[in-house]
Amino acid sequence: MKNIIYTLAIAAILTSCGSASDKKTELEKLKVQHDELSTRISKLETEINPNGIPAESKSVTVKVEPVKTTVFTHYVEVQGVVDGDQNVAVSAQTPGIITAVYVTEGSNVKKGQVMAELDAVVLKQSLVELRTQFDLASNLFEKQKALWAKNIGSEIQFLQAKTTRDGLENKIKTLQGQIDMARVISPISGTVESMPLKVGQMASPGLPTSAIRVINMNSAKIKADVSENYSSKIENGNKVMIRFPDLGKEIESNLSFVGRFIDPTNRTFQVECKIKPGEIVLRANMIAYVKIKDYANEKAFCIPVNYVQSNKDGKYIYVAVQKANQWVATQRPVKTGLDYNGVTEILEGLAEGDKVVSSGFQNLNEGAQITF
Repeated sequence: MKNIIYTLAIAAILTSCGSASDKKTELEKLKVQHDELSTRISKLETEINPNGIPAESKSVTVKVEPVKTTVFTHYVEVQGVVDGDQNVAVSAQTPGIITAVYVTEGSNVKKGQVMAELDAVVLKQSLVELRTQFDLASNLFEKQKALWAKNIGSEIQFLQAKTTRDGLENKIKTLQGQIDMARVISPISGTVESMPLKVGQMASPGLPTSAIRVINMNSAKIKADVSENYSSKIENGNKVMIRFPDLGKEIESNLSFVGRFIDPTNRTFQVECKIKPGEIVLRANMIAYVKIKDYANEKAFCIPVNYVQSNKDGKYIYVAVQKANQWVATQRPVKTGLDYNGVTEILEGLAEGDKVVSSGFQNLNEGAQITF
């Protein structure tokens, strides 16, 4: 029995060794066939695609745009308000009761015109008395002067008469000035926009409730505040585009004033541009959107901002390049400039006639086949 068992075990071992030997032989044959197939595949790929493009790669459909130079303009956009070139609030220079109002809102006034008067009865009466005294003093002076010319009388009498007359004359001028201060006089020609004064009302100097606003809109201007970040780029004479949303109109102008003072509360400086008379009907404090031209490149390569992509090496775009009879996509490193209104300026990396991939670049890789 033991001999039978030994015999069966030896037979199993021999069978197992034979099976392993056959598998090794088969594996060696397959490896040889694999090498032969790989060599044939590489040879066929080289013959079909001499530029090294894999035969199994699929072409990606894209759109391209030829590059050409154009004008790139950058603007600084701010919100401003309309104001008259002459816009003043006129109030009485002395307190008193309003006795007369000569204008209403919308009245056209001329420079120097009296718009309202305050109570000055006492001052006027005093002025009449002083003028009477002045007339008498003037007569006495003239007589004393004539006597002094004939060496009659003393020099003291002559000087006293002259001093008395001159003193009364100065008092009359002072009193006349006080009476004039009781009048509200327009310093400019324009239109009365606000008339808060009423007869019988108490007027006080400097109070907004006692001020008559006069505006001359024949020469209007736009005022706006600009961030100090642009202080080195914005100068007098810069071109501007002004849009009036309420009127649906847009006009061109130039900066007429650029402030040299930075407001510490909001870090801005003020700019102004004038509007030609009759160019457009405007009203004070009307909203205006101002676009200030701060940079221009007459021969620039411009593309939409979304065409530009980034990786660890920097910014790039996809450009279509022809290799043999096939178009492929290649990554072109670029240097960008300023952006405005969805368009970016390309400073380096593009040349006239390059075909930039404008659609479908999201699915591209370097060297991918493309059709368009």
